[in-house]
Amino acid sequence: MHDDLLRVGRVARAHGNRGQVIVNPDTDFAQERFRPGQIVQVCTAGGSAPRRIASVRFHQGRPVIALEGVDTMDAAEALAGAELKMPAAALGSLPGGTFYHHDLVGCEVRDTRGEALGRVTGVEGPMERSRLVVQGPRGELLIPLVADICVKVDPAAREIVVDPPEGLLDLNE
Repeated sequence: MHDDLLRVGRVARAHGNRGQVIVNPDTDFAQERFRPGQIVQVCTAGGSAPRRIASVRFHQGRPVIALEGVDTMDAAEALAGAELKMPAAALGSLPGGTFYHHDLVGCEVRDTRGEALGRVTGVEGPMERSRLVVQGPRGELLIPLVADICVKVDPAAREIVVDPPEGLLDLNE
C-alpha cells in the first residue's frame, strides 16, 4: 500500500506532557525532513496514518516534534517505536556525489577487475562516514563509501565498482 514510503526516523519516546516526541532520525537531512507543516506517515503495529508536524525543535541533535492530533503524554507514549516515513518523491534531489541509501541497497558491487563482491544490503553511518554493507561470497563486507574506493556508483544501472586498498576486504573475514 505504501511501497514508495521511506523511513526518515523512528520515535524514541514521549517528551514532556504536551504530546511531543523525540525522534531518532534516519536521515542526514533532519532539518529539512522534520519541519513544521511537513506531513509524515506514522507507522505503528496498529497501522499507519498521515500526521502534519505542528512544531519542531532540536535537542542534542535530535528533533523533538509535535504532531497534529497528538496532544497528550499518553498519546505520545503510544507512538514509541513508530516509524516516520515520507514518500520517496518528497525527498528531493541531492548534491552531486551523494546518494540516498535506498538507491544503493540492492546494487551489485564489483571490484575494478570485474570480480563480483556481492550485493549492498544496507548503508551505515552519517553522510560523511557512510559504509556499504555488502553480502557476498566472502560473507559481510563493510566498504567505506568514499570516491577513492567507490570509483563508480551508478544506482540507475544498480552497479558499484570499488577499488579497495590492499587488505580492506580481508578486514571483514
